[in-house]
Amino acid sequence: MTEHRSQMRVVGDILFTARDQMQDEHGVGVTLLVRRANIPYTRISRILYTLVSQGLLEQTDSGGACRYKVSGIGKEFLVEYQKFNSFAEDYGMAI
Repeated sequence: MTEHRSQMRVVGDILFTARDQMQDEHGVGVTLLVRRANIPYTRISRILYTLVSQGLLEQTDSGGACRYKVSGIGKEFLVEYQKFNSFAEDYGMAI
C-alpha cells in the first residue's frame, strides 16, 4: 500500500530535488521535478507557484523554459526541515 505524503513532505521533496539535482546555474526544469519528486504536472504547477511566491524557490527563464533553483531562504528552510524531521522520527512520527 502506498503511503500518502503530507504537503510538508512534498515541499521538502521538491526543494531537495531542486537543490541536489541542479545541472547548471539556471536550476532544474519542471520535468525533472515531476519525475524525481513524483508529483503530477498539474499538482506541481500550483506548488511551484506557491514556493516561488514564498521565496523558497527562484524561477529563471532559460531558453524559453522555466527552471527552478533553491533560494537562500529555501536552503535555510531545508536545514530546519531536516532538523524537525529528525526530531519527529525520534518520537516515532513522520511529517
